[in-house]
Amino acid sequence: MSERLRSLRGPGALGWLVLAVLALIAPLFLESFWLQTGLFAMSAAIGAIGLTILTGTAGQLSLAHAFYVAVGAYGYCYFAASGDGVGVATVSGLGLPPALALVLAVALAGVCGALFSPVSGRLRGIYLGIASLGLVFIGQHILFNATGVTGGFNGRDAQPFSLLGFSFGEPEPELVIAGVPFEELERLWYLGLVLLGVAYYYGRRLTQSRPGRALETVRDSEVAAAVMGVDVTRYKAAAFTISSMYAGLSGVLLALVFNRIVPESFGLALSVEFLAMIVIGGLGSIRGAVLGGIFVSMLPKLMDKYSDALPFLAQPGAGGGVEPGQAARFAFGAAIVAILLFAPGGIGSLGRGRLRSAGADDPAPDDTISPAPSSPARPAPSPAKEKSA
Repeated sequence: MSERLRSLRGPGALGWLVLAVLALIAPLFLESFWLQTGLFAMSAAIGAIGLTILTGTAGQLSLAHAFYVAVGAYGYCYFAASGDGVGVATVSGLGLPPALALVLAVALAGVCGALFSPVSGRLRGIYLGIASLGLVFIGQHILFNATGVTGGFNGRDAQPFSLLGFSFGEPEPELVIAGVPFEELERLWYLGLVLLGVAYYYGRRLTQSRPGRALETVRDSEVAAAVMGVDVTRYKAAAFTISSMYAGLSGVLLALVFNRIVPESFGLALSVEFLAMIVIGGLGSIRGAVLGGIFVSMLPKLMDKYSDALPFLAQPGAGGGVEPGQAARFAFGAAIVAILLFAPGGIGSLGRGRLRSAGADDPAPDDTISPAPSSPARPAPSPAKEKSA
């Protein structure tokens, strides 16, 4: 217990406290661009946590993450919105409460992941990655052609989120804090923080618990895991289901921030970006997944915003230089190479060595260092025993 209390008073806990305070007061100072970019980063971080549980902890390569993100986004739109017109097409919907629609959309993504789990239980490595890649192309075909649900290439609008009568998208009821009017982005900011916090907490608890260690055993050797009594097929299916639910939650938040979703947003490029997030952050690291998601999702938008100030970058559509999106892809590739060469544990592992060394230099709680207990000396045999021997 004393060690846990000391860890809560350490520099890491202080850093987390400062970060939490800054995140809570951020809407009071940030502009709309930064709020929207931060919400995109939260959505990406949630999806990256799910993929690092599947790929980094369980060792299952998946390129279908974009498909499950699309299931969550379109599932929320279908469950929450009523039927309306999109261009020349008419889309249907159930008109359920948005909070219930969020839960059902996440559950739907989990069901889709569970349906794919028999395939994931039979394949592994690059073969599983290629099989999961087929889901992305199947999903794209469905999104473009199932116009009654998805709206086709026009996409469909996302119903504003509301909870217990409080709307996160409508200006009513009016909310003003410290002289700052809290509109849609400001309200969604706190919703995103709650969703990210719950996702992070559950991911950390899962990876550090007994099921998490079982998943790591499956990753290292399925034969050894089976010998140790781990149901390999069931654990691999559970990992795929949980990862899909994380992706579905990411899609719901993405739909709420975008306000409108289109099929082009959920192609193969999105799956590759999620893989880049967990590689840059560090495979199997929940904190690294969050940092990698923030880096990969924010970098293109920052380059787009400051393209006129950065050398060799052209403004979007202007020509005469490298487009910000292309430059961001170059940066992702360079970051992956640098991480693999100089920090194989990812950016999530940076700084841990210094913290551990600092903790090792700290004195014991009672300012004394007790020596290691020595083994008791064997008693000398008595003279009588020696004589009888």
